Formats: sequence, structure tokens, C-alpha cells
Amino acid sequence: MILLLRERATPEQLELMLQEHKFYIKTAVDIERRVLVGGGDLHYDCEQALLGDGSRQETIWAASFMPVTQKMIFESIVNLRPRQNKSMEILDSNIREGVAQIIIEFLGNL
Repeated sequence: MILLLRERATPEQLELMLQEHKFYIKTAVDIERRVLVGGGDLHYDCEQALLGDGSRQETIWAASFMPVTQKMIFESIVNLRPRQNKSMEILDSNIREGVAQIIIEFLGNL
């Protein structure tokens, strides 16, 4: 299930987001608005939810999060942007850190 969060997820919300992949959650984060969408099959689904909520493409970044290990993978086709990021992996360390902070704040150590 895809959920849009503006604050820390409840344990129940975390379980709903884990339904699709069991051990990890696909996420997209708006680093400017500090909004996270998680769950669903693809990062693209999360990105679309953020765009529908008023986010701008330039501020949306995708990552996968594993709640049990707290590990993040910063790789998604959503992150591939010829003018901004020339890889599926988030290359800018400041953007990467911003995404990680929001993911931990919203989903970490529940």
C-alpha cells in the first residue's frame, strides 16, 4: 500500500508499506517539502503520488529502505536526470544525506 507521510509512520503504517516487498520499502522523498511516500511496487508510483501532492520533480529523490537493518539503497530510475543527476544512484552527497535523514525520521527504528 502506498502512503503519503508528513510525519513519522506508525508501526501499522510501516506494516502496510511492507506488504508489497516484505523486507524493504520503495520510497520517494521530497527533500524541499519534507514529505515521504512509501510502499507500492515501484519508486515511480511513489514519485507520482508526490507530484500529485504538489511536489516539483527537481526535489523528488527515490531510495529503498530496509527497516530491520536500517539500510538504504539510493538507486532508482527516478533519480536519473540528465541535467541534475547522471546516474540511477544519487550522486550528490548533500542530496543523499537529506534523503537519508527524512527516511530515518519517518521510518527508522520503529
